[in-house]
Order: sequence, then C-alpha cells, then structure tokens
Amino acid sequence: MHDSVPFEQMLDAIPAIRGKRGRPRRRPRKLHADKAYDHRRCRRACRQRGITPRIARRGVETSERLGRYRWVIERTFAWLNRFRRLTIRYERRIDIHSAFTSIACSLIALRALEGRF
Repeated sequence: MHDSVPFEQMLDAIPAIRGKRGRPRRRPRKLHADKAYDHRRCRRACRQRGITPRIARRGVETSERLGRYRWVIERTFAWLNRFRRLTIRYERRIDIHSAFTSIACSLIALRALEGRF
C-alpha cells in the first residue's frame, strides 16, 4: 500500500503535544513531507485538521528545501538501525517489538546525555 493512502489515519493517531503550560495542542502546527505525499487529499486532510502542509511538489520543488527537516528523521532511523534486533525483526508480537524500540530509544537518549552531567 502506498504511504499516502493511510495518511488521514496517521494524522488522527498523533497524540497530544505536551510542552508549555495550559491546554496541550492536539495537533502540530506544520507537517513536513516529501514528494510521495503530493496529493490533493493529503493537503486537504492537513487543512481540515488545522495543520499547515509543507509538502514538496513533484516536478517543481527540489528536495534540498525540505532536506534540512528530513535529515532529523533519517538520522533517527540510522541510530535505530544500529540495534540489530530492530533492523531485522525477529519478534512476531508487536508488544515485544515495541518494548525493544523503547529500550533502544532510551539508550540513544542516555548516550546523548552522558557527557552533559
């Protein structure tokens, strides 16, 4: 299935954003996406939910403009791929795989904070 098909379900699954005091935001302000999501239905789905779409257009925009935001995702995937058990999924149960992903994310955060304290 193409990534743009379950796009609306993905937007609805975004948890509340925490941070500042007061009522938490239900949705992000902007959505950055690559050319694979350049469809009217994706842009319409964002606008209906009050999200500003920043989606690269096919044949018009270069990938360099969105590259500064995309590298964060690619870097995170590279960090997670260092854990072989996540790269090659051995577990069939989603709860076990989710637990290993949480442990990997915790270890990545711990390594990032090690030199600061």
